[in-house]
Amino acid sequence: MMTTTIHPSLTGLRIPRGSALAVLASSMFLIVLDGAMVNLAAQTIREGLGLTSAELAIIANSYLIAVAGLVLLGGRLADVLGARRMFLIGMSVYVAASALCALALSGPMLIVGRIGQGVGAAMTIPAALALVLVIYTTATDRTRALGVWGAVTAAGSLIGVFAGGMLTEALGWQSVFWVPVPLGLIAMAMVWKTIPPIPGKAGRFDVAGALSITAAITALALGSVNAAEVGWTSPITLIALAAGLAALLVFITVERKSPHPLVPLSVFRRIPVSTASAVMMLLGGTLTSVFFFLPLYQQGVLGMGALETGLAQVPIAVMLIVGSVLAPVLSKTIGLERALPTSLTALLAGFVWIALNPATSFTWQHIGAFILLGLGLGLGIVTGMTMAVRDSAEGESGLLSGVVNAAQSLGGAIGLAVLAGIALTAGSAGEMSFTAAFIGAATLVAAAIAISGVSALTTRRTSTTTH
Repeated sequence: MMTTTIHPSLTGLRIPRGSALAVLASSMFLIVLDGAMVNLAAQTIREGLGLTSAELAIIANSYLIAVAGLVLLGGRLADVLGARRMFLIGMSVYVAASALCALALSGPMLIVGRIGQGVGAAMTIPAALALVLVIYTTATDRTRALGVWGAVTAAGSLIGVFAGGMLTEALGWQSVFWVPVPLGLIAMAMVWKTIPPIPGKAGRFDVAGALSITAAITALALGSVNAAEVGWTSPITLIALAAGLAALLVFITVERKSPHPLVPLSVFRRIPVSTASAVMMLLGGTLTSVFFFLPLYQQGVLGMGALETGLAQVPIAVMLIVGSVLAPVLSKTIGLERALPTSLTALLAGFVWIALNPATSFTWQHIGAFILLGLGLGLGIVTGMTMAVRDSAEGESGLLSGVVNAAQSLGGAIGLAVLAGIALTAGSAGEMSFTAAFIGAATLVAAAIAISGVSALTTRRTSTTTH
């Protein structure tokens, strides 16, 4: 029987905790919904604003860079200033930036709006997840709650592929950015009315750590994005990457000496946290590449329209939900450490299948590959997230959710930049080679399987030695 114990600061919760979980998961539903719709509208945005393939990749990465650079800071702010407060601030920023995107008249204006959405998401996501971890306090409850969290957010992808195609064809690409405005305001009102304020964790704020890690992640992501357009030997690329590495060294030095570190480096001594962070970084690149390259592949190679593209991706979205629901069951059956590489194997099979498919029109083989992609992503993301945050102590829920989301977002920004660069280099006449992109994504998944497999073996050996 599931316990109903909650954090003492949430004794004023005005609705059952299951309903509170649904309210908080609605924020991720909204962000994923918008992301899915934007991906479906990418080709139309490119045509409407006269963008190149490289410029379209930069617009996609502008959002990811903002999330990657600030989500760790967002997680810490949730712990220090209060998760509910940061949720409301973050969603306000996201809503305002969405309106700016809808009003964009040029590529640079859209980039500014997407950066604003990334800033809002970087504050909203770790705050919402931190609230979930405060409500659900035991490892078992958290595994189940994160399964529901994953299923609800995957539902955003399902509805997004429907709505993105329909709205784009009926009302234009601007409509996909207007949708989050009323939905975000509703989510804010629901959280304001149902979830009580949570006091922040006592302690000072690590300004030097926050600035250095934000600079490091942003510079590394920007360098990778620039490399996709002008190459890895470009002076700008090399300067950005060198600055990122230097800032990372500064961050490590600061964190070792700080009495109130932004990220206590000791958390990475925990095998589950370090493993999950590495895997989520690789999955971030994979997840981003799936929903960036697939619509362009379907419309550019398979000759499908925006609505048809969305409908064809329904198997991915449905299996994302199925995988998210099954992830806690799989973890309970074979153990969390074994569940992660098992989940990723399905994802790898999906990428290999689609990469080796020579068809120039949509066939049943695409459906089979899409099913494996969705199942592997649903299982893998929920399992990886659970591994990172399941055993978080009081006062560090925002920290760990920030760490794993930073890893996923950084992986998304760098992974997309690298894979876009590979696809453009392997292509011709400024167009992408989607076969190269999918093989690159499969390589990322293979690396994640290797890391999770080594971690599972290490954990078993440690457990055997201990007992």
